[in-house]
Amino acid sequence: MRFSGKTMKEHIQLLTPLFGIIAAVWALRFFFGQVGAPDWLIRLFSVTLIVPVSIILMTLLIRMKRFGGYPSVIVGAFLLVVWSQFLIVAAILLSVFGGVDNIFTAPQFSPENDPNHMRHIVGHLTFGVGWLTLLSSLMGCVLLFMLRRTHPKSKARRD
Repeated sequence: MRFSGKTMKEHIQLLTPLFGIIAAVWALRFFFGQVGAPDWLIRLFSVTLIVPVSIILMTLLIRMKRFGGYPSVIVGAFLLVVWSQFLIVAAILLSVFGGVDNIFTAPQFSPENDPNHMRHIVGHLTFGVGWLTLLSSLMGCVLLFMLRRTHPKSKARRD
């Protein structure tokens, strides 16, 4: 399947550094949670907050490399959001099956009265993926629109 003339593999190759950034933030949050760092420090390394930054970088990459158009932004947003939510769910499952709480299951970051964290997991896989994809796609498309308006057709291909 192609989006803006590019395959899914090409999209994944373009986004690989951003997947790495999201994974690094996830690992730092996990590590700081394990060593008992203060909440203010842990909150700086938020997977949910790094996704919009990644969307901005992705949109800039798509524009600068003339990689595609709005469909590429939407596919990229979906892939980045799914990756981020997968990492969060993996950390929650690690806590559930390992029997050791981590920062992703700590009471201040996780819903109350959910001992097996099933609502938390389902929330990330449904609302997390759905809403974050919609918002990220909207943000990326608006940014691409603005970039196209500030740099006319002669400088970049219009899709």
